[in-house]
Amino acid sequence: MLSQQILNGLVSGSVYALFSLGFTLIFGVQKLLNFAHGATFMAGAFIAYYCTISGLPFLLAIGFSMLATGLIAILIDLIAFRTLRNRGNAEFPALVSSIGVDLILVSIAQQVSKTQVLNFPFGTFPIKFYDLFGLRISLLQIVILAVVAVLVAALIFYLRKTTFGRQVRAVATNERAAALLGVNAQSVYLQTFFIAGALAGLAGVLIGLLFNSIQFLMGEPYMLRAFVVVVIGGLGSVQGAIVASLLLGVTQSLAVAY
Repeated sequence: MLSQQILNGLVSGSVYALFSLGFTLIFGVQKLLNFAHGATFMAGAFIAYYCTISGLPFLLAIGFSMLATGLIAILIDLIAFRTLRNRGNAEFPALVSSIGVDLILVSIAQQVSKTQVLNFPFGTFPIKFYDLFGLRISLLQIVILAVVAVLVAALIFYLRKTTFGRQVRAVATNERAAALLGVNAQSVYLQTFFIAGALAGLAGVLIGLLFNSIQFLMGEPYMLRAFVVVVIGGLGSVQGAIVASLLLGVTQSLAVAY
């Protein structure tokens, strides 16, 4: 019982990590809270759902969803953040602006879905269960854990070992000094928003699959969890966000069970 709940919590926590990493990445670089991140997460699930029912293979639907949510995140930056950021002292105005974008995206999803709860068609993902070391685990849970592990490792490598990653860390530390060294801060902002949006979109698809439930308000509870993760893990800390997400997932699973 205990081991099974810990496993379930790790699966949930890994999805929290995908969602929270994008939120943390934007805050770490720009020191701004993106309240539209939950709507981006929701949009990822919606886009994958409508691509799937249109006949697109599910893997292509996921790829298209990540690309679309990455572009949506870039639009959010251009519309809600860039002008305010250029004026300085943008924390509160940008927060209010991102709430406005969130409301717009949620309203669009509400109209498109007619407030109904959507479900992926039966058989979208194989339903298989395995018994390993006394634990019952589904193929979907295995895939989620594997995908999240690969993406998290790739993101850490990207931020720590690549030229772009060094530029991100330079802008996060001191934008003016980074600009004097030839770093294009605007390019860094666009790329971090794209990565954050793509990760949020994938997290939305995985949650939609895991619970087979997609609806226009699904991103709001995850925004609250992202705040918890950011505070526990340390503001702007990628590694802290991962640990805090897993801790939150396991804690929730154990609290529900016991």
